[in-house]
Amino acid sequence: MKIDVIGDVHGCIEELHELFDRLGYKQENTIYIHPEGRIPVFLGDITDRGPASLQVIKLVYEMVIVHHKAKYVPGNHCNKLYRYFLGNNVHVRHGLETTVAEYKRLDKQEQERIKKKFMTLIEASPLYLQLPEAGAVVAHAGIRESYIGRTDNKVETFVLYGDITGKFDEDGRPIRGDWAQNYMGNQWIVYGHTPVIEPRFINKTVNIDTGCVFGNALSAFRLPEEKIAAVPSKQPFVDEKFSYFR
Repeated sequence: MKIDVIGDVHGCIEELHELFDRLGYKQENTIYIHPEGRIPVFLGDITDRGPASLQVIKLVYEMVIVHHKAKYVPGNHCNKLYRYFLGNNVHVRHGLETTVAEYKRLDKQEQERIKKKFMTLIEASPLYLQLPEAGAVVAHAGIRESYIGRTDNKVETFVLYGDITGKFDEDGRPIRGDWAQNYMGNQWIVYGHTPVIEPRFINKTVNIDTGCVFGNALSAFRLPEEKIAAVPSKQPFVDEKFSYFR
Protein backbone atom coordinates (compact mmCIF):
# COMPACT_ATOMS: atom_id res chain seq x y z
CA MET A 1 0.00 0.00 0.00
CA LYS A 2 1.34 3.39 -1.01
CA ILE A 3 -0.10 6.39 0.80
CA ASP A 4 0.32 10.16 0.95
CA VAL A 5 -0.70 11.56 4.33
CA ILE A 6 -1.70 15.21 3.93
CA GLY A 7 -1.27 17.67 6.79
CA ASP A 8 -3.81 20.14 8.19
CA VAL A 9 -5.40 21.86 5.16
CA HIS A 10 -7.55 24.38 7.09
CA GLY A 11 -9.44 25.58 4.03
CA CYS A 12 -6.35 26.25 1.89
CA ILE A 13 -7.82 24.79 -1.30
CA GLU A 14 -5.31 26.30 -3.75
CA GLU A 15 -2.37 24.85 -1.89
CA LEU A 16 -4.15 21.47 -1.75
CA HIS A 17 -4.58 21.49 -5.54
CA GLU A 18 -0.89 22.34 -5.92
CA LEU A 19 0.15 19.60 -3.49
CA PHE A 20 -1.83 16.99 -5.42
CA ASP A 21 -0.06 18.15 -8.57
CA ARG A 22 3.33 17.96 -6.83
CA LEU A 23 2.52 14.42 -5.67
CA GLY A 24 1.71 13.30 -9.22
CA TYR A 25 -2.07 13.07 -8.95
CA LYS A 26 -4.26 13.82 -11.96
CA GLN A 27 -7.57 15.64 -11.74
CA GLU A 28 -10.43 13.54 -13.07
CA ASN A 29 -13.74 15.40 -12.99
CA THR A 30 -14.17 16.48 -9.35
CA ILE A 31 -11.43 14.40 -7.71
CA TYR A 32 -7.72 13.54 -7.86
CA ILE A 33 -6.44 10.09 -8.87
CA HIS A 34 -2.86 8.87 -8.79
CA PRO A 35 -1.81 6.81 -11.85
CA GLU A 36 0.01 4.34 -9.57
CA GLY A 37 -2.98 3.88 -7.26
CA ARG A 38 -1.56 5.81 -4.32
CA ILE A 39 -4.07 6.68 -1.60
CA PRO A 40 -4.24 10.17 -0.07
CA VAL A 41 -5.01 10.29 3.66
CA PHE A 42 -6.30 13.52 5.20
CA LEU A 43 -5.28 13.72 8.84
CA GLY A 44 -7.97 16.15 10.00
CA ASP A 45 -8.61 19.88 10.36
CA ILE A 46 -9.61 20.30 6.74
CA THR A 47 -11.67 23.38 7.73
CA ASP A 48 -11.42 26.71 9.61
CA ARG A 49 -9.16 29.75 9.41
CA GLY A 50 -8.42 29.44 5.69
CA PRO A 51 -10.22 30.99 2.71
CA ALA A 52 -12.19 28.03 1.28
CA SER A 53 -13.21 25.47 3.89
CA LEU A 54 -16.42 24.49 2.11
CA GLN A 55 -14.56 23.72 -1.14
CA VAL A 56 -12.21 21.46 0.82
CA ILE A 57 -15.18 19.70 2.42
CA LYS A 58 -16.69 19.04 -1.02
CA LEU A 59 -13.43 17.66 -2.42
CA VAL A 60 -12.68 15.42 0.56
CA TYR A 61 -16.28 14.17 0.63
CA GLU A 62 -16.14 13.28 -3.08
CA MET A 63 -12.81 11.49 -2.73
CA VAL A 64 -13.57 9.63 0.51
CA ILE A 65 -17.32 8.95 0.50
CA VAL A 66 -18.43 9.00 -3.14
CA HIS A 67 -15.42 7.52 -4.95
CA HIS A 68 -13.53 5.71 -2.16
CA LYS A 69 -10.23 7.08 -3.47
CA ALA A 70 -8.99 8.63 -0.21
CA LYS A 71 -9.14 8.23 3.56
CA TYR A 72 -9.82 10.76 6.31
CA VAL A 73 -9.69 11.10 10.08
CA PRO A 74 -11.21 14.06 11.95
CA GLY A 75 -9.33 16.76 13.80
CA ASN A 76 -10.46 18.97 16.65
CA HIS A 77 -11.68 21.67 14.23
CA CYS A 78 -13.67 19.05 12.30
CA ASN A 79 -15.18 17.83 15.55
CA LYS A 80 -16.20 21.35 16.53
CA LEU A 81 -17.85 22.05 13.16
CA TYR A 82 -19.71 18.74 13.48
CA ARG A 83 -21.01 19.76 16.90
CA TYR A 84 -22.02 23.15 15.45
CA PHE A 85 -24.01 21.40 12.72
CA LEU A 86 -25.64 19.20 15.37
CA GLY A 87 -26.93 22.40 16.99
CA ASN A 88 -24.73 22.13 20.08
CA ASN A 89 -23.75 25.29 21.94
CA VAL A 90 -20.20 25.76 20.67
CA HIS A 91 -18.16 28.97 20.71
CA VAL A 92 -17.83 30.25 17.13
CA ARG A 93 -14.20 31.35 17.43
CA HIS A 94 -10.63 30.07 17.05
CA GLY A 95 -11.20 29.68 13.31
CA LEU A 96 -14.71 28.25 13.27
CA GLU A 97 -16.05 31.73 12.55
CA THR A 98 -14.49 31.68 9.07
CA THR A 99 -16.22 28.43 8.12
CA VAL A 100 -19.53 29.57 9.62
CA ALA A 101 -19.29 32.85 7.65
CA GLU A 102 -18.84 30.87 4.41
CA TYR A 103 -21.74 28.62 5.34
CA LYS A 104 -24.09 31.51 6.13
CA ARG A 105 -23.46 33.07 2.71
CA LEU A 106 -25.06 30.03 1.04
CA ASP A 107 -28.74 29.71 0.30
CA LYS A 108 -30.71 27.30 2.50
CA GLN A 109 -30.62 24.40 0.04
CA GLU A 110 -26.85 24.61 -0.40
CA GLN A 111 -26.42 24.91 3.37
CA GLU A 112 -28.28 21.64 3.81
CA ARG A 113 -26.19 19.95 1.12
CA ILE A 114 -22.84 20.95 2.59
CA LYS A 115 -24.00 20.16 6.13
CA LYS A 116 -25.14 16.68 5.07
CA LYS A 117 -21.87 16.00 3.24
CA PHE A 118 -19.72 17.02 6.18
CA MET A 119 -21.76 15.12 8.76
CA THR A 120 -21.72 12.01 6.55
CA LEU A 121 -17.94 12.32 6.21
CA ILE A 122 -17.44 12.59 9.98
CA GLU A 123 -19.86 9.80 10.86
CA ALA A 124 -18.33 7.40 8.33
CA SER A 125 -14.74 8.00 9.44
CA PRO A 126 -12.72 6.35 12.22
CA LEU A 127 -11.25 8.28 15.13
CA TYR A 128 -7.80 7.34 13.78
CA LEU A 129 -6.53 5.01 11.07
CA GLN A 130 -4.49 1.87 11.52
CA LEU A 131 -2.86 1.06 8.20
CA PRO A 132 -0.74 -2.06 8.77
CA GLU A 133 -0.16 -2.47 5.02
CA ALA A 134 1.63 0.88 5.10
CA GLY A 135 3.20 0.36 8.51
CA ALA A 136 1.47 3.44 9.88
CA VAL A 137 -1.11 4.87 12.23
CA VAL A 138 -2.62 8.22 11.24
CA ALA A 139 -4.08 10.27 14.09
CA HIS A 140 -4.78 14.00 13.99
CA ALA A 141 -2.85 15.03 17.12
CA GLY A 142 -0.92 11.79 17.55
CA ILE A 143 -1.51 8.77 19.75
CA ARG A 144 0.36 6.98 22.52
CA GLU A 145 1.46 3.44 21.66
CA SER A 146 -0.61 2.05 24.54
CA TYR A 147 -3.75 3.73 23.13
CA ILE A 148 -3.60 2.07 19.71
CA GLY A 149 -6.64 -0.15 19.32
CA ARG A 150 -8.72 1.82 21.84
CA THR A 151 -11.47 4.37 21.14
CA ASP A 152 -12.57 5.42 24.64
CA ASN A 153 -13.02 9.04 25.72
CA LYS A 154 -9.45 9.38 26.96
CA VAL A 155 -8.07 8.25 23.61
CA GLU A 156 -10.53 10.45 21.70
CA THR A 157 -9.38 13.53 23.63
CA PHE A 158 -5.73 12.70 22.99
CA VAL A 159 -6.23 12.01 19.27
CA LEU A 160 -8.15 15.26 18.74
CA TYR A 161 -6.29 17.64 21.06
CA GLY A 162 -2.90 16.09 21.75
CA ASP A 163 -1.00 15.55 24.97
CA ILE A 164 -2.77 18.30 26.90
CA THR A 165 -1.65 18.98 30.46
CA GLY A 166 -4.43 21.32 31.58
CA LYS A 167 -1.88 24.11 32.00
CA PHE A 168 -1.46 27.27 29.93
CA ASP A 169 1.52 29.48 29.05
CA GLU A 170 1.70 33.23 29.69
CA ASP A 171 -0.06 33.90 26.38
CA GLY A 172 -2.97 31.65 27.30
CA ARG A 173 -2.05 28.82 24.95
CA PRO A 174 -2.30 25.21 26.20
CA ILE A 175 0.92 23.56 27.32
CA ARG A 176 1.28 20.15 25.71
CA GLY A 177 3.45 17.21 26.67
CA ASP A 178 5.91 15.85 24.14
CA TRP A 179 4.49 12.33 23.83
CA ALA A 180 6.56 11.53 20.72
CA GLN A 181 9.77 11.47 22.79
CA ASN A 182 8.53 8.32 24.52
CA TYR A 183 7.21 6.47 21.48
CA MET A 184 9.14 3.24 20.86
CA GLY A 185 6.86 1.46 18.38
CA ASN A 186 7.74 0.05 14.97
CA GLN A 187 4.84 1.64 13.08
CA TRP A 188 4.97 5.21 11.90
CA ILE A 189 2.70 7.61 13.80
CA VAL A 190 1.78 10.37 11.34
CA TYR A 191 0.05 13.37 12.85
CA GLY A 192 -0.41 17.15 12.76
CA HIS A 193 -2.37 19.59 14.95
CA THR A 194 0.62 21.57 16.26
CA PRO A 195 2.17 23.84 13.60
CA VAL A 196 5.88 23.35 12.99
CA ILE A 197 8.15 25.11 10.48
CA GLU A 198 9.61 21.82 9.23
CA PRO A 199 8.16 18.30 9.57
CA ARG A 200 9.24 17.06 12.99
CA PHE A 201 10.71 13.56 13.13
CA ILE A 202 11.03 12.04 16.62
CA ASN A 203 11.60 8.29 16.94
CA LYS A 204 9.17 6.79 14.42
CA THR A 205 6.72 9.71 14.52
CA VAL A 206 6.34 12.69 12.21
CA ASN A 207 4.34 15.89 12.66
CA ILE A 208 3.42 17.18 9.19
CA ASP A 209 1.31 20.20 10.16
CA THR A 210 3.65 22.77 8.64
CA GLY A 211 1.14 25.57 9.20
CA CYS A 212 -0.17 26.21 5.71
CA VAL A 213 -2.94 28.46 7.02
CA PHE A 214 -0.31 30.46 8.93
CA GLY A 215 1.76 31.14 5.85
CA ASN A 216 4.37 28.37 5.85
CA ALA A 217 3.64 25.22 3.78
CA LEU A 218 1.27 22.34 3.13
CA SER A 219 3.09 19.04 3.52
CA ALA A 220 2.53 15.35 2.86
CA PHE A 221 4.38 12.30 4.17
CA ARG A 222 4.78 9.53 1.60
CA LEU A 223 4.98 5.87 2.51
CA PRO A 224 6.71 3.51 1.96
CA GLU A 225 9.24 6.05 0.67
CA GLU A 226 9.37 7.92 4.01
CA LYS A 227 9.67 11.17 2.07
CA ILE A 228 8.15 14.63 2.54
CA ALA A 229 6.58 16.61 -0.30
CA ALA A 230 5.44 20.20 0.28
CA VAL A 231 4.17 23.32 -1.44
CA PRO A 232 4.51 26.89 -0.11
CA SER A 233 1.53 28.63 1.46
CA LYS A 234 -0.24 31.57 -0.15
CA GLN A 235 -1.40 32.89 3.24
CA PRO A 236 0.25 35.64 5.36
CA PHE A 237 3.00 34.35 7.63
CA VAL A 238 2.18 34.38 11.37
CA ASP A 239 5.41 33.71 13.22
CA GLU A 240 3.99 33.27 16.73
CA LYS A 241 1.97 30.23 15.65
CA PHE A 242 5.20 28.24 15.32
CA SER A 243 6.49 28.60 18.85
CA TYR A 244 6.24 24.92 19.83
CA PHE A 245 9.31 22.67 19.82
CA ARG A 246 11.75 25.33 18.59
